[in-house]
Amino acid sequence: MAPHEPTPSSDASGASDASELVDFAVDLTSQEVLRRAQVMEALGPDWDPLEVLLGEEAAYDLLYSGLDAEQQRLYDDLVAAGVLPSRGDGRAAA
Repeated sequence: MAPHEPTPSSDASGASDASELVDFAVDLTSQEVLRRAQVMEALGPDWDPLEVLLGEEAAYDLLYSGLDAEQQRLYDDLVAAGVLPSRGDGRAAA
């Protein structure tokens, strides 16, 4: 791509002046649009984002269910530290 400004000038020794920077920009808009279109095509017409989200929530509920006292304590510590998001009433599902 061509720079917006000419290349920095050189002194008599041929060394360029490092204090002069060349500004350039790369427009990735068309590549991003193509990438998004390819992702949507790969997901297919039956992809339902709400169903996926609800499935993930159900999986997290199952993951944090049936914890013994030590696991619940660790879970609570991780929530308090901000490592895990708070879920429901702040306790793992029973």
